[in-house]
Amino acid sequence: QVQVVESGGGLVHTGGSLRLSCTADGFTLDYRAVAWFRQAPGKEREGVACISRRDGATYYDNSVKGRFTLSRDSAKNTVYLQMNSLKPEDTADYYCAIDSSGAPSCSFYYTSFYDYWGQGTQVTVSS
Repeated sequence: QVQVVESGGGLVHTGGSLRLSCTADGFTLDYRAVAWFRQAPGKEREGVACISRRDGATYYDNSVKGRFTLSRDSAKNTVYLQMNSLKPEDTADYYCAIDSSGAPSCSFYYTSFYDYWGQGTQVTVSS
């Protein structure tokens, strides 16, 4: 049974930073496309960023580009989302998603691209 676990959420002030972590029992994340999505109260889930399996290239939504950074730690089998210069509009539950098919690329536009999801970690940015 694959288990995806996010951690690192919390409450910060505007301009603060958080680092979210995503680990997965049953998958080697180096060999998977991984994405982060978020869902604010009353809104649809939206993609934030993703990292491709093929070459580790990272892609970001315009709303977070320049502020968020995705990275992988192979030794820890963990993907990180470093979030800097946080804004109140970043407040949401953040979800890690993993593609099990081995697709070389990634996408943060389509939730259907991913078939394993974590339970989410809450990020709250106060103004």
